[in-house]
Amino acid sequence: MNNSKPLSNILIKPAGPDCNLACDYCFYLDKTKLFPEEPKHRMSGDILRELMRQIMEQGTRQISVAWQGGEPTLIGVDFYQKAVEFQSRFAAGKMIGNSLQTNGLLIDDRWASFLRKNNFLVGLSIDGPQYIHDHYRKDRGNKGSWERVVAAATRMLEKGVAVNALTTVNAYSVHYLDEIYDYLKAVGFRYLQFIPIVETSEDGRGVESFSVGPKEYGEFLIRLFDCWLADFQKGEPTTSIRHFESLFFRYVDMQPPDCTLMECCGSYVIVEYNGDVYGCDFFVEPAWKLGNIMEDRLIDLLNSPAQQSFGNHKAELPNKCTKCSWLSFCFGGCPKDRFRDSRTEGLNYFCESVILFQEYADSRFRRLAEEWRQKNLN
Repeated sequence: MNNSKPLSNILIKPAGPDCNLACDYCFYLDKTKLFPEEPKHRMSGDILRELMRQIMEQGTRQISVAWQGGEPTLIGVDFYQKAVEFQSRFAAGKMIGNSLQTNGLLIDDRWASFLRKNNFLVGLSIDGPQYIHDHYRKDRGNKGSWERVVAAATRMLEKGVAVNALTTVNAYSVHYLDEIYDYLKAVGFRYLQFIPIVETSEDGRGVESFSVGPKEYGEFLIRLFDCWLADFQKGEPTTSIRHFESLFFRYVDMQPPDCTLMECCGSYVIVEYNGDVYGCDFFVEPAWKLGNIMEDRLIDLLNSPAQQSFGNHKAELPNKCTKCSWLSFCFGGCPKDRFRDSRTEGLNYFCESVILFQEYADSRFRRLAEEWRQKNLN
């Protein structure tokens, strides 16, 4: 097989879809239906060892490993200690960067010390002040999670853990950009990622009530952009916002790190707790299962015809997209946000958001790009 696509990024679900929260907008909890044979989903030591061996042997010189869920801390800190030991054993001179996406509920001093010692980058799910965060992010007893999440944030920041804020933009929070932005900075976050929420309704005729509207999200991005620029000092940002920085790559003719802004999908694979491999976090479905690491090689699955087919679906665009002047800044958006009915014809749900924002921010991005070129290319 022609393994032209490098194995440089991989996403792992060590506790599968299991979670100790029951957020209203979560899309992954339903994935438990894929694994009905086991009520509790945890990656075994044998699968972990084989996974780390393959990653280190088949991966590029620098490899990024993202641990997600569900809630990946449910499997316990000892599991990750073994993962780090396996990585070291099979490293062969390669460098590996680990990241962990967590709701923070289980982060105690031991967890924080481990994450700091082993240089894990942590993405902490936090939606803002308590009245915003607890609106949708509740536990299984319908109790808000904000107090426990803030305690985890404080603990990790005090320990020197590298922590990013992962903040959803939903039908409720979209109205409180200033409060959210100021709050996250006050807690101590300097790296922010805002994630728009949209899910189709059960009848398939619309979207769930928690979904953010396209126009509202576009206006949110515009206001966020203004806040971001206002915080610049000496021509440099003091707050990192992933979406804006990914877009900036486009303005300086570089490949953005955000897969939603790439022309095609399929640049990484996801491994579930049982070793099953899929093409994308948002498409853990039987139709897109590529294989299993106990039977297949990761590099072969990444370059398989099935993954190639999956990746090429993104390039199948409606006529409106192919004629759009902003195509190179979204390439139709994430396929999960394309609703194929007679009205939308597969158009990105956030199309209006993209157009609103790009028309507002384009000239300033171009000015920032020119300033960057003068500093770095002359």
